[in-house]
Amino acid sequence: MRSRGSAVVTVSSPIMPGNRVPSRLSDVPVAAAPVRKLLHAADAALTPGSPASDIHQLTAAATAAVRAGRGHVLDSSHVIFPNGAVTLVLILAESHLAIHTWPEENLIAVDLFSCGAIDADRVMSDLVRLLRLTDVRMQRLDRAAGRDAGHG
Repeated sequence: MRSRGSAVVTVSSPIMPGNRVPSRLSDVPVAAAPVRKLLHAADAALTPGSPASDIHQLTAAATAAVRAGRGHVLDSSHVIFPNGAVTLVLILAESHLAIHTWPEENLIAVDLFSCGAIDADRVMSDLVRLLRLTDVRMQRLDRAAGRDAGHG
């Protein structure tokens, strides 16, 4: 079951089978062991013929890459701007994937925030291949740095 606003949402995936998504922070159960939270970011150049400018092809490629990395897409949203730029967000059981394009600068930015069992390296490498990106610069940032985040 999925609905918008303050209504309760039920998510079912191998990561969260049949769990109800709380509508208030006070309803969130405390995790037994915190998971590592990582931001995987890539900036790259778009190549001629890259499917990144077609929202349907971009969504299909992003979904395929997430699945290849053993991730689970729960929902998606996108915006196409007047200049042809695209922002795509996939809501994942493991967090989210955001892709932004700037065609006038020949630039694409990919951000995968992971807090669960997803092979982020596989997701990112598949996106580079499927979207035919060049001049790729990747970074990884530990979002729980300085906290006892249960790394392991």
